[in-house]
Amino acid sequence: MSARQIYLDHNGTTPIAPEVAEAMWPYLTERFGNPSSTTAEGRLARQAVETAREQVAALIGAHADEITFTSGGTESNNLALRGVARVAGERTLVTSVVEHPATVQPVAGLAGQGWTVHRLGVDAAGRIDPADMPSGPVGLGTLILAQNEVGTIQPVAALADRVHGAGGVMHADAAQAVGKIPVSVEDLAVDLLSIAGHKLYAPKGVGALFVRRGTAIAPVLTGAGQERGLRPGTENVASIVGLGVAADLARDVLEASAARQQLLRETLWTRLAAGITGLVRISPALDCLPNTLMVAVPGRIGSDLLDAVSGVGASTGSACHSGVHTPATTLLEMGIDPHLAVGALRLSLGRDTTEAEITAAATALVAAATS
Repeated sequence: MSARQIYLDHNGTTPIAPEVAEAMWPYLTERFGNPSSTTAEGRLARQAVETAREQVAALIGAHADEITFTSGGTESNNLALRGVARVAGERTLVTSVVEHPATVQPVAGLAGQGWTVHRLGVDAAGRIDPADMPSGPVGLGTLILAQNEVGTIQPVAALADRVHGAGGVMHADAAQAVGKIPVSVEDLAVDLLSIAGHKLYAPKGVGALFVRRGTAIAPVLTGAGQERGLRPGTENVASIVGLGVAADLARDVLEASAARQQLLRETLWTRLAAGITGLVRISPALDCLPNTLMVAVPGRIGSDLLDAVSGVGASTGSACHSGVHTPATTLLEMGIDPHLAVGALRLSLGRDTTEAEITAAATALVAAATS
């Protein structure tokens, strides 16, 4: 990465940690075996996959045999939702209005197959109230643990309790949460939980799905018997090794890194608010990812502001199609005025973000917003 680039889009993706890249390299070169093979090379590959399974399980407080490797968060969400739906007796699903598209689309697919879908609304902080769940039997519940745009942490455990009480299975999309905040499948009381490698300093194209022992689920893909028959296909050994090392690294640095990033986030907010009149903080100050700050500049377009800032990489709260700026659905569901929502910026810090970078980014953003 260029020394001039201040990267504040870690919720979009993270760089591969050096320790992760180093661990992966042998499995991209001389340790090339197929983990389903009985050759010496294959046994080495199998051992590496199983070690990674233990590492990922340890990060979320699971058993190793409850971890299934996938190609990423999107596949994990699809496998969880569509896989449970294939064997569910009750065809009623509970979710929220602020889910990631990797959940929204498979849920829409289930609705098209005759499932009844209840989408819980959110408050001004982007948070659901589990008490809003309608009465009656439920087959499946799914909720994003940490909202990817604003960073809001959802009451997954409380919703899981209600879903279980209604006879259902509970899934959490934890792609944006794992590696940033402590995640325990026991504390969350979930039956399934999705992980995306590239959100926690592992490579793109690898992820995992936690499936609690005894949870009824069917494979979505068919083929050979890898991953205990739940996810067929020859394992991506190098990337799986990388995910395992990234999980170990997250366990080692999580607490200190989260505290440091939260302090820097608040410094960034203070500097931006002091320099930009009327700046609105969209991300909640409490129960939020420690690295995430979404703000909105009244009367401005977020993408225009970023275009005017040299050397700062971030995201906006809107999409542009043929010159028309459309606010993110999440912001509208939070009750934010559409004219304000198009001025939203998502600034997400990483483990290596420095105070000097925060100062420089704030100065550049203030200059662009006030010019």
